[in-house]
Amino acid sequence: MKFFRQLHHFMMAGARAHAKWEMDISNTILRDRRRLIILGLLLIPILIGGIAFADEVVGKLPGMLGGKNAYAPAFYTPTIFFASIGVGIVAGLITGCIGAGGGFIIAPALMSVGVKGILAVGTDLFHIFAKAIMGSVLHRKLGNVSVALAVVFLIGSIGGATIGGWVNRTLYEMNPVLSDAFITTIYVLMLGFLCSYALMDFFRQTRKAKPAKTASASSAASASGLTNLAQTVQSVNLPPMIQFDEGVTPGGRKISWLFLVLSGFIVGLAAAIMGVGGGFLTFPIFVYVLGVSSATTVGTDIFQIIFTAGYAGLSQYAVYGFIFYTLAMGMLLGSLVGIQIGSLITKVVSGVTICGLYAIATSAGFVNRAFALPSKLASMEVISMSKETGKLLETVGTYIFFVVLGAFAIWVFYIFFTNIKTLKGEGDAHITKEAHS
Repeated sequence: MKFFRQLHHFMMAGARAHAKWEMDISNTILRDRRRLIILGLLLIPILIGGIAFADEVVGKLPGMLGGKNAYAPAFYTPTIFFASIGVGIVAGLITGCIGAGGGFIIAPALMSVGVKGILAVGTDLFHIFAKAIMGSVLHRKLGNVSVALAVVFLIGSIGGATIGGWVNRTLYEMNPVLSDAFITTIYVLMLGFLCSYALMDFFRQTRKAKPAKTASASSAASASGLTNLAQTVQSVNLPPMIQFDEGVTPGGRKISWLFLVLSGFIVGLAAAIMGVGGGFLTFPIFVYVLGVSSATTVGTDIFQIIFTAGYAGLSQYAVYGFIFYTLAMGMLLGSLVGIQIGSLITKVVSGVTICGLYAIATSAGFVNRAFALPSKLASMEVISMSKETGKLLETVGTYIFFVVLGAFAIWVFYIFFTNIKTLKGEGDAHITKEAHS
């Protein structure tokens, strides 16, 4: 039990590191006129191409979202585009407000409205990659990246992403329902783990009022030093040995290349299967298992997200037609706005409230996928259930998911607009302070 609680804290720290990366990128894009122009230029061919494609062949294809085949450019309607902006806004609000990557709701949201799982995964990866390329802040973060550590890690992550993409595509070719069931099962397990411990943390904090106890896995790691597991891993002398953390510990630390490759493989596999950056796994693996300092871990996490998501999205999904570009760009636009608003309201809400919001958001994603799974298993005759019952469960899960996330978004906007004078005052004070300094 203690191990799983610690693992959850480390995964939360990883999610926070990923959220900080997304907020840095969002600020970089919105504060640079050239990047905004590039974003507009990227949207024009995608939207015009999608409209032309829809006008030419609408009614002649067997349903872009529900059929087995993928087409490029992706089928386009204004409803699809504006819905994707809404999904991006909510994901951005979660990232900015809760301080944890909101990508875990994107694939469930897309699958709930009829997008095939493999298309949702590929689209999410491309959305992450496009955001990373446009707002790259590597030049600020490379000081915390051990190049040797990152390169060996990427060897494993690229291998894992290759296999993860192959697994998804193979299952899809065998049976699209099997592919959806597989991706849904992975999300059920992952979100079930995260939401259960998030709820436990929230109730523990409200009972004892000790939020500092679970503030950060990175601080816990720095206070207690290396874990027993990390000490054991670093004691294995299997050349070549990779040296890192020279600026943290006198003489630095060393670890066998094998453990780095294996760690990268796990992160890349998860990224390619789930359509996420993998940041929520990098942090616990690096700090808890490998014994890497939190500063180096954050820098390497930022580094690997760009290359892992880019490789997985382009080589494993884009070239096979499994990316919905219109959705990806809509989500990018929405997330840029959502992150800004979400990060502002953290100044006027308590830490316990934010913890509760994270628990609610992950629980909504878990319920959505858990309620969708029975109908998919019944379609493959794995379990016995009538089609009507399965459809009812899936519909209930979809309604719960969108009602909860919609209520969350409305609440955030309400807090934002009712406290806009306070937030504006804090912003002006911050600017004045910077000018004096």
